[in-house]
Amino acid sequence: MLAISGVCGLGILILLSLNSNGFVTASDNQPFKYEIKEFQVPLDHFSFLKNASFNIRYLYNNSFADKGNKRSPIFFYTGNEGDIEWFAQNTGFLWELAEKQGAVVVFAEHRYYGKSLPFGPNTFNKTMPENLAYFTVEQTLEDFALLITYLKNGADLPVVAFGGSYGGMLAAWFRMKYPHIVIGSLAASAPILQFPGITPCDIFNKITTSVFHTAYNGNCTVNIGKSWKAIENVASTDAGKKQISDAFHLCNPLKGPDDLTKLLDYIELVYGNLAMANYPYNNSFLAPLPAYPVRQMCFYLKELHKTDADLLQAMANALAVYTNYTGTVKCLDISSNSNADDSGWNIQSCNQMVMPFCSNSSDTMYRTSTWDFKEVSENCVRDYHLTPKPNDIILRYGGRDLSSISNIIFSNGLLDPWSGGGVLQAPNDRVHVIIIPEGAHHLDLRKSEPADPPSVIDARQKEATIIASWIEEFYIWSKK
Repeated sequence: MLAISGVCGLGILILLSLNSNGFVTASDNQPFKYEIKEFQVPLDHFSFLKNASFNIRYLYNNSFADKGNKRSPIFFYTGNEGDIEWFAQNTGFLWELAEKQGAVVVFAEHRYYGKSLPFGPNTFNKTMPENLAYFTVEQTLEDFALLITYLKNGADLPVVAFGGSYGGMLAAWFRMKYPHIVIGSLAASAPILQFPGITPCDIFNKITTSVFHTAYNGNCTVNIGKSWKAIENVASTDAGKKQISDAFHLCNPLKGPDDLTKLLDYIELVYGNLAMANYPYNNSFLAPLPAYPVRQMCFYLKELHKTDADLLQAMANALAVYTNYTGTVKCLDISSNSNADDSGWNIQSCNQMVMPFCSNSSDTMYRTSTWDFKEVSENCVRDYHLTPKPNDIILRYGGRDLSSISNIIFSNGLLDPWSGGGVLQAPNDRVHVIIIPEGAHHLDLRKSEPADPPSVIDARQKEATIIASWIEEFYIWSKK
């Protein structure tokens, strides 16, 4: 789950429990189970002077593997920006395919996320900024490479990397940098081109606007476009601030202009999250949501509203589809907008993951905003003592030049705003691009559901066939 301009906050995580066999299972009766293990990794893989280390977590399940087959494939999920158990329970396709292929399942936790904290409670201590020096893609991929080498234990095994969103970016980069360790990667909704000078900074918001515009009727985006000024107008008086606080059921009532800015920023982020989680069935990936939540939200905005007060109330009702679909939330906490970990991602966006975002109110439903790298850099230095390197990822992984890569599946749903930064055309015949017209954010990685649209069913079938061919080819070549 990727962050938008460094945002992807914490929300309601799936509750997990330990059963009598030592496996962790989901409390909502999802079938995925695993052992939670730890693996020691160097703090700094690229120094010959430091010998400090810490443990990363990984989830392990070998119940699908043929115990008599010492060469079972390994399906390896390449972390993400959050607790790894959350992603294990939301990546059902990997589990389904592992059962068919007799594969060992491994979900590796990304350093600095979940419980894989290099410095324990001091990992994010602002008085110790030096602790953030080892929070990079390269250190993380090296963790994964060492873990796979350990799990293989000298055996010659086929390993396939899987990942969605940022995890999909890692899966792609892992195959690029360690082709001798992973035979191929499924990189779902992986915006590896969402970097300066490659992808326009307004593409995410343009796609989100399009998703909302076509979800119910065009009045939805018209109302949203007008709502920014309407909310500001109402908030111009103390009585208006109370009206807004009451309408949105804010835990902390609006007081000053900073509070209003936070509310408007929060609402913008919710729109992106709704587009990403616009799945055809109820889900709790980012928050408890109904099927096609964008359509549900736009239902409340199907009529044009002429007064600020009417529009404000309609917006509050619409937003509740995301913030309180279950009707059990007593008040809205705008400091948190999803299940992912924004504290870590904000730091990554201040070193390597520099993804420009902007918008124009004339052609999107968003407020006009510009990308100002100088301002971003100053904020990063102020908050984390880090200076962003906007071209670092491009330098390391090639940017647009993907001509030399192989055995990567890039899947993108056209309902996913991150698809604008995805690989939509194959650079050669060894790379597979799968477009899912009816797909939201890495819908193909989720478990099969009766409501799945035909395009995602077809995508999974293609992915399964390609991955099976990689494994078969590995076994053929390994016998020579």
